[in-house]
Order: sequence, then structure tokens, then C-alpha cells
Amino acid sequence: MDWTALWLSLRLAGWTVLFLLPVAVVMGRFLAYRQFRAKGLIEALVMLPLVLPPTVFGFYLLVAFGRGSVVGDLWQTLFGHQLVFSFEGLVVASIIFNLPFAIQPAQRGFEAIPTEVREAASCCGMSPWRSLWKVELPLAWPGLMTAMVLTFAHTLGEFGIVLMVGGSIPGETKTIAISIYDRVQGFDDRGAAIMSGVLVSISLFTIAVTFWLSSRVGRRLG
Repeated sequence: MDWTALWLSLRLAGWTVLFLLPVAVVMGRFLAYRQFRAKGLIEALVMLPLVLPPTVFGFYLLVAFGRGSVVGDLWQTLFGHQLVFSFEGLVVASIIFNLPFAIQPAQRGFEAIPTEVREAASCCGMSPWRSLWKVELPLAWPGLMTAMVLTFAHTLGEFGIVLMVGGSIPGETKTIAISIYDRVQGFDDRGAAIMSGVLVSISLFTIAVTFWLSSRVGRRLG
């Protein structure tokens, strides 16, 4: 069992969820409530990672983050090392690639809130910020939970983007998915089976906890 790769994958998934949660709230709420001419285009751009092969998307990120690019050179100047083939590069790539998994469920959660509820909060004198915290977020909680779980699970098992942007550097960019692939390539079926089983167990546990939390919140709101 490659515990280092597993821990790196859990860290990557955790940081991705942490950064994408506020993005999902802001963008999901904006797309749910606002109607404007370019809305369809923005929604299409958000969904683009779902239809592009991970290797193609990873190639464009590799070019965008590599040496000679604005982002890559700026990162090199600020932090003294390149963005690609680093854990930080994996986090940035994972955030971009998981945008649809975070934003779309959040958007659906905010869309499910009746307009009358938001209008009533406004009539009661609540500021937009207070209405968000006291009314909208609790009601949109199932969508936000779905967004976090999908993002976490998808990041945990991601292979193509990780391999393209991070390579396979032990302790730095070699995630559990890449380690499983390496074991299969080395004909270590037992090692691959153990790691695959651990990955499945973590995913099932995460989903079970999510359903449990959602049911508790639903009963409290009811």
C-alpha cells in the first residue's frame, strides 16, 4: 500500500474542495439569480472540462503553466520554482478541472430556493449578506454538499490531469491513481487491488457521511 500517494491524494482533494467551496457559492448563486445575455456562454465555459478529454485539458494547462507562459514565469519569479510538476500546480489544475462539479450542483441548489423566500427575507429588513447566511445557504445546503462530495471524489480518482500537469514524482505529484496504474504496469495486481479497495472505501464513506449530514440538516430545517 502506497500510503504516501494516498495522503497526497487526500491533501489534493481537501485543498481543492476548500478553494472551490466559496467559488461554488459565489458563482452558483450568481448564475442562479441573474439573467444576462452572456449567461449561456459562461455556463458553457464552466462545463467545458466535462466534455474535453483530461489529456487534452491537461495539455492546455501544461502549456499555460509551463515556462515561457505568463502564469508560469510569474510563479517562478514569486516562489522560485516552476508551477508544473509541483503539488501547487496540481491544486491549481484540479481547481480549474473541477469547476463544473462544484458550480453546477451549487447553482441548482440556489435555483431550488423559491423567489418568495428571498423576497420575504428582504422585506424583513435582512441585508443581502445576512439573507445569504441565514436563509439561502441553509436551503441550498443539499446542492452545496453534493458539490463538495463530487469535487472530493472526482479529485481523489483523477488520473489524466494529474499525470499531464504533475507527472509522477513520489511524495510531490504521485497520487494514488497514478500509483495504482504503476502497480498494474508492474504486474503487481495484489497491490493495485488493495489500493483500489481503499479508494472505493473512502469514496463510499464520504458519500455515506454526506447523506447522513444532509438528512440531519433536512430534519432540522423541516
